[in-house]
Amino acid sequence: ATQGYTSPLIYVSGDKLLYLSRKIQQTAALAVSTLLLSTLSLPTWSLIESTDTQRETMIEMIDQLEQRHYAKHRYDDELSSQHLDSYIDSLDRAKMFFTAADLAEFEKYRTAMDEQLHEGNLEAGYVIFNRFQQRLEDRLEEVIETLPEQVAAMDFTVDETFPIELDEWEWAETPEELDDRWRRRVKNEVLSLKLADKEKEEIAPTLEKRYQNQLKRVRQYNSQDVFQIYANALTELYDPHTNYLSPRRSENFNINMSLSLEGIGAVLQQEDEYTKVARLVAAGPADKQGELKPADKIVGVGQGADGPIEDVIGWRLDEVVELIRGPKDSTVRLQVIPAKSKAGEE
Repeated sequence: ATQGYTSPLIYVSGDKLLYLSRKIQQTAALAVSTLLLSTLSLPTWSLIESTDTQRETMIEMIDQLEQRHYAKHRYDDELSSQHLDSYIDSLDRAKMFFTAADLAEFEKYRTAMDEQLHEGNLEAGYVIFNRFQQRLEDRLEEVIETLPEQVAAMDFTVDETFPIELDEWEWAETPEELDDRWRRRVKNEVLSLKLADKEKEEIAPTLEKRYQNQLKRVRQYNSQDVFQIYANALTELYDPHTNYLSPRRSENFNINMSLSLEGIGAVLQQEDEYTKVARLVAAGPADKQGELKPADKIVGVGQGADGPIEDVIGWRLDEVVELIRGPKDSTVRLQVIPAKSKAGEE
């Protein structure tokens, strides 16, 4: 996320494509994005475990938060309860994986996490994440396997809805409720492609590729990723600008501090399977161009004036950022879902 760029060009036709010219930042402005990961996992049935270093880091981090943070909050039972809710929300904000039974099982950690984390015990964070990882990977595999049949059987004359706001649903009581939510979600995505004039025979392969990409990246997550999510679910209760950075995130932070980053001038964050624009950097190419807006969702990235658009739905945030970055004065094209579009519009 940088600024100090030349004015970009824009082209709009059907799907929204934004052409942005990159230029090296020469200003002291600093933009740090917050990583909110919601669709994470590992290889099938491969449990993720914490390391000794992470356990030591958690003890030190809590000590620093309690002793040096201006908020002066003690990590006690009350904050432990908030931490549990924040962590679950960061993993499954759309309520598409956990059931009410899972939430009832996780209640045993509600007032126990403070004692655990003071001792470097990361059990709660990794148990909950591994349950999420299992559900996510199983779901993606099932959707991919049944996708052609699902698409062929869809009836768009049925009067049913899929919520835009993520808090409209309560936690599902049964696995069958989750199955129905996913059926509606896939149907909504098919409808979105139809409204975007995607050819009928291309819809199922497009979605299959999208979910295959997500499953591939889901299997790349490791203990550092889990620790970062668990730690940030706590630090952000002290202050939304207080974050733990994993080694990889720390490296990106140092790049920002060097004031030599190349990009489009937008702070990005992860929301479910989408890369969302959190805000624009003043005087950056996106800001000058005037079309990219906060809360827009980036679904495709293309290099140069006519390079193919790469579908980035389900990608890791750092991978999308890496794709958007590029040489000085080069062009990148973004395909976005505008924030103010109606359901199904793109």
